[in-house]
Amino acid sequence: MANYISNRSVITCLHGCAASSQPLASQIGVDILKKGGNAADAAVAMAAALNVTEPCSTGLGGDAFCLFFDNKNQSVKAMNASGRSPKNLTLDMLNSKGFDKETGFPKIHGLAVTVPGAAAGWIDCVEKFGSGKLSLKEILNPAIDLARNGFPVAGPHTSSSWGRGEKILLNSNNTHGRNMLIKHQSSDGSVIFSAPKHGEIFKNPNLARVIEELSEKGKKGFYEGWVADAIVAAVKKFDGVMEQEDLLANESSFENPLSIAYKDITLWETAPNSQGIVALITLNILKNFDLKQHKPDSPEYLHILIEALKVGFADGVAYVADPSKSQVPIEGLLSKEYGKERAKLIKENCVIKMPDAGHPQNFGKDTVYFTVVDKDRNACSFINSNYEGFGTGIVPEGCGFTLQNRGANFSLDPDHPNVAAPGKRTYHTIIPGMLTDSTTGELLMSFGVMGAFMQPQGHVQVLLNCVEFNMNPQEALDHPRIRVSPNDTPVYFEEGIPVDTLEKLRKLGHKLEGPICGLDRFPFGKGQAIATGSFWDADGFDKENLGKVLWAGSDPRCDGAAYGY
Repeated sequence: MANYISNRSVITCLHGCAASSQPLASQIGVDILKKGGNAADAAVAMAAALNVTEPCSTGLGGDAFCLFFDNKNQSVKAMNASGRSPKNLTLDMLNSKGFDKETGFPKIHGLAVTVPGAAAGWIDCVEKFGSGKLSLKEILNPAIDLARNGFPVAGPHTSSSWGRGEKILLNSNNTHGRNMLIKHQSSDGSVIFSAPKHGEIFKNPNLARVIEELSEKGKKGFYEGWVADAIVAAVKKFDGVMEQEDLLANESSFENPLSIAYKDITLWETAPNSQGIVALITLNILKNFDLKQHKPDSPEYLHILIEALKVGFADGVAYVADPSKSQVPIEGLLSKEYGKERAKLIKENCVIKMPDAGHPQNFGKDTVYFTVVDKDRNACSFINSNYEGFGTGIVPEGCGFTLQNRGANFSLDPDHPNVAAPGKRTYHTIIPGMLTDSTTGELLMSFGVMGAFMQPQGHVQVLLNCVEFNMNPQEALDHPRIRVSPNDTPVYFEEGIPVDTLEKLRKLGHKLEGPICGLDRFPFGKGQAIATGSFWDADGFDKENLGKVLWAGSDPRCDGAAYGY
């Protein structure tokens, strides 16, 4: 194994645990648990706190998904709180403005703003999965306090990400973007605005007011009234087509998640329009290989992993779309027969070019991920995102949050199932994950890895690190990763993968780029994980103690922490 030492030890505790990319948010999650809230209550409190402390990744202007494990009946349920496109967003309109499949969808533009689903998702998560012991105001008050009274900005990862978004916040047409920066006076007396540095105190009174409005009025405090007015006005200022009617039509959906068994463990993912199915397709392919015979940094293992991910993405990009608008062949994509057929594409001694999508019917850029497990062993695996950093960077007047650019994930190919259309959910990159025992249904781990198209491959790599290579959650998150793109670009690799492994992969024909080091590792994702017992320990795992001890890890690629009590 490569010499890739973590500065963190796995966290162990008995009662409850929370893990996120910001220590203040993790602490708030634990505080909510101690007040009698459950995993869903704590997750929403953390979502709000992360909007305050890491607005360069998440917020009320974005979307959310979650998986909730109910330990009482050992079931996994999914919430899809991704917003839809405006009713006036048509392909003809986009074409008339000069956007087509050759030019691509504009990213920093009002047209890229889809309806923000997160606000509804927070409320729906509490109402559907919460304990009922805490009010929404009690759950959101810690975030309101942070925004109003200020907090020291975490770093170096958060401050660096905030700095990368400084340019779009300073757009001359983006009057209110400066509210997301710190005001300074230079030596010559002129006023300048810049991203806060690590340790600088940042206050966001506008965001405090919005979250307070949400806590007091529920969804009406966001999708109606002054907040809604500000959102529509901001989108139109940047040539978007959103109307009040689009906001009022927003609603979350609750559905059964998708799953696939890998050995004696079941991986759960959210269904399309999310890309969780890419992780499942990949795992369905990998089931046909004996991975345990290899080492985690061996060229043999990484070759098979890279090729399986390429095939998984080929199918995902071809088929994932809003199932209410397009037919997605889920059953075929996840069939055992299809997995075997796609596995045949992988050859031991050469690489395949970026594969075409299969025909399953024949076989019948920044985010925050966080997770909580409570004393009753319910779990909430939650993810919230603006898509790329600050999203569009557009800040509605008086609101203190940016609007996402999720619409940029629509295809502009009229024949593609993910083509832009009115009232449609786009291919969505953000996905929470969860593992259960395939036999008993008991919770094994709530986990996720954020980061655009890194997410399904991050899920697969962390899972395999635990299941095949006996790593605990912290070790599994620490381990160096590879990153495959959904198109035929180089495979990126992190520092820590042995040089001789890379040489052998290149000889096989892999195009590699790296090593990626330090703060530049953010595209490899930021994960969190909480396990209920040491299921990865093949020799020492005592099933009778399943659920008694929580084991948690937080990714070294972010500024976060796992806390327990």
